[in-house]
Amino acid sequence: MDLTTEVTIATAFSGGNLVLLGILSYVWLQNYRRFRTPLVLGLLVFSVVLMLENLVAVLFFFTEEMLYGYELVVHRVMLVLRGLQFVALLALVYVTLK
Repeated sequence: MDLTTEVTIATAFSGGNLVLLGILSYVWLQNYRRFRTPLVLGLLVFSVVLMLENLVAVLFFFTEEMLYGYELVVHRVMLVLRGLQFVALLALVYVTLK
């Protein structure tokens, strides 16, 4: 894979992460309104912070592709990390909606 492909796939994972975090935020916001517990509020804050992090990543991927440098290995690591985050969030969405 070349650098452009790595960035494109990492951007897709970040976009997917944003969708999953949006689902989690919605569910946790509804739960917080209902139960008013600090744990649910913490989960909501967690999801919002991760959404901001993924949004910044997507913006940098579109505007400054070289945020992580020109080294292909760095982009591969970022791709793997975005993919792992996607898998973790997918599991969290699954258990949250169950």
